[in-house]
Amino acid sequence: MSTTAYYEVLSRIQRLTPADQLRLLEELAALVRRQVTTRARRSILELQGLGKEIWQDIDAQEYVDRERASWNG
Repeated sequence: MSTTAYYEVLSRIQRLTPADQLRLLEELAALVRRQVTTRARRSILELQGLGKEIWQDIDAQEYVDRERASWNG
């Protein structure tokens, strides 16, 4: 929006009644809130396989056995 258009809109808003200004403000706040909070939903499935290279050369059963053994001190 150009500066001229902005000031034209502002001038028109100033001519509204206080009740209409409040109504406009509420509607603008709701509009901006929707734009800001609208995000793409994410799926837990996007994490599938993440970090698999860390476990590449580790035998799962040996790892579990070592972990369980460490619980006993």
